[in-house]
Amino acid sequence: MIASTGPIPVRASVAPDRTGWTWSRRPLLIGLSLAAFVSVVVAIGLGPVAVAPATVVRIIGHHTIGFPAEQTWARTDDSIIWEVRLPRVLLGAIVGAALGVVGVALQALVRNPLAEPYILGVSSGASTGAAAAILFGVGAGLGPESVSLMAFFGALGALALVLGLARSTGRITPSRMLVAGVAVSYLLSATTSLLILFADSTEGARAVMFWLLGSLVNADWSTLPIGYAGITAGITVVFWWRRRLDLLALGDETALASGVDPGRTRLVLVVVIALCVGCAVSLSGGIGFVGLAVPHIARRIVGPIHRHLVPAAATLGAVVLVWADVAARMVLQPRELPIGVVTGVLGAPVLVALVRKLPHNT
Repeated sequence: MIASTGPIPVRASVAPDRTGWTWSRRPLLIGLSLAAFVSVVVAIGLGPVAVAPATVVRIIGHHTIGFPAEQTWARTDDSIIWEVRLPRVLLGAIVGAALGVVGVALQALVRNPLAEPYILGVSSGASTGAAAAILFGVGAGLGPESVSLMAFFGALGALALVLGLARSTGRITPSRMLVAGVAVSYLLSATTSLLILFADSTEGARAVMFWLLGSLVNADWSTLPIGYAGITAGITVVFWWRRRLDLLALGDETALASGVDPGRTRLVLVVVIALCVGCAVSLSGGIGFVGLAVPHIARRIVGPIHRHLVPAAATLGAVVLVWADVAARMVLQPRELPIGVVTGVLGAPVLVALVRKLPHNT
């Protein structure tokens, strides 16, 4: 269990937050945004059938703004890029952004640099809902997207249970949230294991296991807008409350002295976190380490102030997950690795290196 280790180091000057963007950070944020854009374009062109970045841009422009109007590329390339790879890469970008931002918000909420998005049990709830849909047809009446919807409902149910436990003995505090989240996570993980154990279909059990490790293979244009809407709304709220995150990272007493109710702020942000993680997990399954490692890397690049840290974590998370997905679908061609395996293999040594460099008082 992760114990609260005190406030994440934040400069005392963060409280006013009325000066807008710091000029010294703008080039870094612009550079990260350009890296995310280039990563998306290049990643779309990579695969068993390679397509040049210039052709990728022309295909996207043809379908979105009608320029170029004349199709001069192969029809197979057009189908591969527009119908298969573009939705997949865009889903990877928004899920990576969500996990990065949620990691930043959660580390500020519980004042622990080792906190990560799934600690509240939301991922376990989504996994339980998806397993019930895949193995036993629960929620089949919801239509072709029943697995994603059941995963989202499972995430919300887990959140309600965590909040109920955290508030049962008084005001919601970081310690109560952590304990309740860990307890709910273990309970729902055990429930998911039982569902797999009692499943009659071996193929269904394998599908659940692959889903639990994360995959972007089911990305398509029908589900992408829903995920983008929910995740974008959540990221917007987190950025809008960036000053409150600075204050919470300094401690509840500092927040109260500045006129911010830490309990109410924490409650609203936990709901926003659940929305982001629920949307992400319902579309891509469980993907670990991104929400844990990306905030640390972003913090080393742009510093701890959240008006810089939130957009940096979003763009960096998108870059990391886009390239992790490229590795997942290309390393063992024609087979595909679960993306959670790739992020775990790559993220573990990065995280160990970052933890070794943490100050001794955190």
